[in-house]
Amino acid sequence: MTFVLPGESVPAQHVNLKLGPGLLQVADAAQNSAVISTRAGELRHTPNNRQWWVEGNSRRYVPAAQEAVIGVVIARSGENWRVDIGSAHMASLDGLAFEGATKRNRPQLKVGSALYARVSLAHKDMEPELECFDAQTRKAEGYGELKGGFLVKCSLQMSRWLLDPTHFLLPLLGSKFPLDVAVGINGRVWVSTKEPKHTIAIARCIEAVDPDGGGMDELGVKKFLGTLDI
Repeated sequence: MTFVLPGESVPAQHVNLKLGPGLLQVADAAQNSAVISTRAGELRHTPNNRQWWVEGNSRRYVPAAQEAVIGVVIARSGENWRVDIGSAHMASLDGLAFEGATKRNRPQLKVGSALYARVSLAHKDMEPELECFDAQTRKAEGYGELKGGFLVKCSLQMSRWLLDPTHFLLPLLGSKFPLDVAVGINGRVWVSTKEPKHTIAIARCIEAVDPDGGGMDELGVKKFLGTLDI
């Protein structure tokens, strides 16, 4: 475990380097690039060293470009929508930021609609902007309106755990009953199941495993699931 403080240099290097929350790439007078931390926390990275971020105890999501988030439409503004993604500022979603969208053919979102979106622009002096398609393929790739289902809130650390394919919880739950899940890096999880009791079980398990909640391990979750009528 490596703990970093604001302003500290970070050894983040990769051909396709992607920096997450808490890290900033800067250049000196000689145009030499370096990565520094912007907040205190634990320095983390993916196994292939492509993605780096600082895991802090922040409870408010700080948008970073290319991150997948779950938002809720709160208002329409002309041809755009205002979306709550749990950050300090509301995000903006263009009506054309969907696969195949045109001025005559665009999604008809309503206030309260849930969305799985990608942060396309994030800057401390501007409100974040969202897109509902993959930047490389321009296809939806799972992004867009999340119809039905149920939103579960968790800590930012828990959402990162759930996005890790090696984490035990979602595969364990998937072995018990069918489920559809979308995880936003902003501490929101959308779940859809065939039976309400399964949705409740997922929500209770996420809360139990969350480090801000029970901090339960895999063995504990298995025992807990054994007590539920699923």
